[in-house]
Amino acid sequence: MPFFLKRLLPWLRDGSEGPERDPLAPFLGPLEIRVLESLWRSDEERTVRGILERFPDLAYTTVMTTLDRLFKKGLLERSLVDRAYRYRPRFERRELERRIAKGAIEGLLRSAQSRTAVRPILSTFVDAVSQRDRQLLRELEKLIRDKRKNDRGGGGAR
Repeated sequence: MPFFLKRLLPWLRDGSEGPERDPLAPFLGPLEIRVLESLWRSDEERTVRGILERFPDLAYTTVMTTLDRLFKKGLLERSLVDRAYRYRPRFERRELERRIAKGAIEGLLRSAQSRTAVRPILSTFVDAVSQRDRQLLRELEKLIRDKRKNDRGGGGAR
């Protein structure tokens, strides 16, 4: 089973949905999300100590390890200044969510062995969108129309 599905399955099974469920939760731990949120709210790069100010309940090494994990996952950039790393997010939250969604969808589509095998995936996606919100279904239709129009005008599919 692909990695992204292993991460998604518990999230899908527990029935959590809606705005209270963080879309990053299937892919990142709660502390990783908290640290990223802190960095997104900041206007500047932060050191471990700078982040620790916002998390007085955590140990220095816990924050340091979390930042290092996020860096190794490619979610943070860091630079060495005066013997201390300064961290900043590589992506804004919306961009990270978009990249994760794209990766999950591409993984699902890659897992289908043929064009016919893709149909249930697309059908399930349309069902999920329409069950959540009819307006979303209209938005999906508009996105498809716009994409077709752009592909025709821009020299075909990529």
